Amino acid sequence: MTRRRTLPDSLVIACMADTHRLHRSVFQVPDADVLIHAGDILHNGESRQTLIDFNLWLGELPHALKVCVPGNHDAPLDEDPSTRALLSNATLLVDQGIEFRGLRIWGTPATGLSGGAFSMWYPPDRRRLFSRIPSNTDVLISHVPPHGTLDCAVGAAYHAGDPELRDALRRLNVLLHVFGHVHAGHGVEVTERTVYVNATMLGESGGIEWEPIVVKMPRRR
Repeated sequence: MTRRRTLPDSLVIACMADTHRLHRSVFQVPDADVLIHAGDILHNGESRQTLIDFNLWLGELPHALKVCVPGNHDAPLDEDPSTRALLSNATLLVDQGIEFRGLRIWGTPATGLSGGAFSMWYPPDRRRLFSRIPSNTDVLISHVPPHGTLDCAVGAAYHAGDPELRDALRRLNVLLHVFGHVHAGHGVEVTERTVYVNATMLGESGGIEWEPIVVKMPRRR
């Protein structure tokens, strides 16, 4: 008799972003099924050695799945795609998706910035790119936030998030959206459809000021 493989009803996910070469200064990385890093592993002008050390650090962590999406400071991963192989202890998603224990995950590093890594400043180009995100995606990882969600300091009038990403989310029905980039927007916002997590770690002091954010995600039936 063949026993059916059962999947867990939920998965615990630890979320972080914007470690900016200070990954070894993270206070504590919580145990979880999945670890997500939403970009800006590097800061400015670091060598491949920083990526190598980041990969070694990932290898010291116990999570069953480690997923990274690059950020606008991660220039080597954009300028020389061969450097992506340095992150052998993680699954690096560059406009790609994977499935893990019944959870469908998609990652995109694209930003609307006029410079920096993975820049795609022309809005129609980002609109076309985001249209490729599968409609059955459960967890979306981007480096930048969607416009209007955890994309500014409290009380600020200027929102730094991406309008095209915001519009793409209207088509989707993601359970969890993890991002960083806007350091002042650190936190969690929960709506009827989606849990939004700005998991940035870097504070105004220029050091690691926050711990990873942990969420428990149900598996769709």
